[in-house]
Formats: sequence, C-alpha cells, structure tokens
Amino acid sequence: MRVLYPEIACNRQFMLSVSADHQIYVEESGQPDGIPVLFIHGGPGGGCLPWQRRFFNPEKYRIILFDQRGCGRSQPYASLENNTTPDLIEDMERIRNELAIERWVLFGGSWGSTLAVAYAEQFPQRVQALILRGVFLCRPKDIYWFYQDGASRVFPDAFAEFVKLVPPEERSNLLSAYYQRLTGTDELQRMAFAKAWSLWEGHCLTLHPSPSVVEQFADPHKALAMARIEAHYFMHDSFFRDNQLLADAEKMADIPGIIVHGRYDMVCPLDNALALHQAWPASRLQIIRDAGHAATEPGILDALVRATDELAQDVEPT
Repeated sequence: MRVLYPEIACNRQFMLSVSADHQIYVEESGQPDGIPVLFIHGGPGGGCLPWQRRFFNPEKYRIILFDQRGCGRSQPYASLENNTTPDLIEDMERIRNELAIERWVLFGGSWGSTLAVAYAEQFPQRVQALILRGVFLCRPKDIYWFYQDGASRVFPDAFAEFVKLVPPEERSNLLSAYYQRLTGTDELQRMAFAKAWSLWEGHCLTLHPSPSVVEQFADPHKALAMARIEAHYFMHDSFFRDNQLLADAEKMADIPGIIVHGRYDMVCPLDNALALHQAWPASRLQIIRDAGHAATEPGILDALVRATDELAQDVEPT
C-alpha cells in the first residue's frame, strides 16, 4: 500500500494578479526541471494545503499548487465578485504562461476534477495527461443528490443538523435557502450557515467516520470561503451549459487519464466517474472498493500515488 511522499518545502511562492480585484496564491516545489503538474484543489473554495505536494515524487515532478479565487491565501477572501468557472480556467492559463510551461499534467479531486476536465476541454493542446479523483460533473442532479435528497438518506442524522437552521417553509430548496444567508449581511447568521454547510460535507467524505476530517471542515476560516463559494457556483449551475463536461468530452480524445473513485462515495456518486469514463475512452477507471470520497482514505491514496508514479514513467518534462 503506497503512502504520501515525505514532506517537502516550497522552492517558490508568489501572488499572481489575475484581475483588477483578485490575486491568487501560487507555489512551486519538487524538481524545477521535472514534469510540470498542477494540483487543483476541491470545493470550489477549499484552498490547497502543504501535504498535497506529497502525491508526487519530488525528484520527478515540478509540483505547482494554487489557491483559486477567494480562498486559501488568495485575496480578497471569500469574494464572489468575478469568481466563475471561466475565470478560474483563465487563471490556470495565466499560471502556465507565468511559469513558461508548454504542456502540463492536471491532478484534481472532486471540484478539482471538474475544473481539470473543463480546462482540458478548452485547452487540450496544453494537457499531457489527467489524474482525477472523486469525479464531480456538477449536473443539477448531482447537486440535488447532495444538498437536497440522496446523501440525506444515507446520513440522515448529519443531514438533520444541516436542515435545522432553515425555516420549514424553505426546506424544499435548501441550496437557495443557504445561498441567501451565506450572501446576506448578517455576519453571525452567515457564519452559522457556513459552518453547518461545511460540517455536512465533512461528515459525508469518508467511508468510515473520521473525527479529524470533520474537525478540519469545522474550521471557521475554511468553512466561510468554501460555503459561500460553493453555494455561489451551484446556484449558477457552476457556470456550465447543460451537461457540458460530458458533451465536450470528445475534445479530450487524445489525452490519456486515470480516474480514481471510491465505490461508496456519497458526495459525488460513482455514476459521475462512470459517465465520464464512457465519454472519454482514453481514460482508465479504477473503482476503489472500500472507500468514499476523501483523498486521504488508504485505498484512494494508494491508487493516486501509484498513478503519479506510473505517469512519471510515460510523460516527459515540457
């Protein structure tokens, strides 16, 4: 069973101005002349963390992490202005140009997989390969499953906590109810709803209960950005056309990829990954039989590190 590579420090970190009102945090670690790989964090609004550098052999990869607009160390914090999927894709292109990279590998989980696919469909000539975990297609039925009816039947106790802040007359559309409070002017209410939103996700991430994961999602700083930005994106259909990622999958026909997905993923059910795999024949789907959604679950972690090692044998630095 593979585990993460040892801890490594950054070679470089900087703030990149991407618009008149947004600066994003970018960092590099590993081998400066290695295979460039962009780690794309989840959420949207989750931010990146130092341990995420460790999916990659630092002697083989040039490891690039960034915080998407409004989260992590990017500024302004929790901002929804000029924060859309097309904006994030353009930010990735700005990073690529800033670092003088011709083509790179994209590594993304959950919302990170969404953004990786969206970028690859827009700029296929810039992508050498994809490694995706916990695929999230952002279809209306995927949002409904997690925020209204679906996961609620598997985790009814945790869902009761998610629902209880919402007045009974608004519970037929929980996403809308949360969005109104998360974008409102009442600071205390905004924080309470952000924490409840984040905790609901934390409870559902792993196959086996994980107090440490739940504790991370309870962090107020993390919760506010993630809840606000997620609700903003999901209320606007993640700024996609209907079924966009599957409809445009043919644009990735020449890009190889590995998809890793937990059999019992309650946040992004397995049908997301299967549908993408079927629309993208160049991909290989690995179903982890004893895992949920989290990248830290042993089976998923093992598969992801094996995937990066395998890719390092096949891909040349560019």
